[in-house]
Amino acid sequence: MLYFLPLFFFLLGLGSPAGSTVGKPETIPIVAPREPEICRMFGSIYLTADPKQKNYARFTVYIDTEDTYADLLVFRENNKLFADAPGLWYITTSRNFADHVLFITTNRAFADFTIHYTKARTFAGCRK
Repeated sequence: MLYFLPLFFFLLGLGSPAGSTVGKPETIPIVAPREPEICRMFGSIYLTADPKQKNYARFTVYIDTEDTYADLLVFRENNKLFADAPGLWYITTSRNFADHVLFITTNRAFADFTIHYTKARTFAGCRK
């Protein structure tokens, strides 16, 4: 009967008798879903639509034809040095030298956010 006493205390959650240390289970922190920080996205951007390179991309983007529904208005810069504010992107052809790698999807439901290309530099920026 004395052999089952430690098991009895352990199952009740009282710990074990005589001061021996039995570790309590650790709590696992819950990670919040990642929110794309589109208001901080600028610089050199590498866009890919290749499904083989989807794992390299940080976010999935849908290119919208209407600026009304887009989360971010993007102006394409010709020089990387001028892409220094949100919505000002220098589209690069090399993934290795890009600040952000984005995957282009054709389905709006799979996108993390939507963009629209604007012709005026002053309209570039986030909508939020």
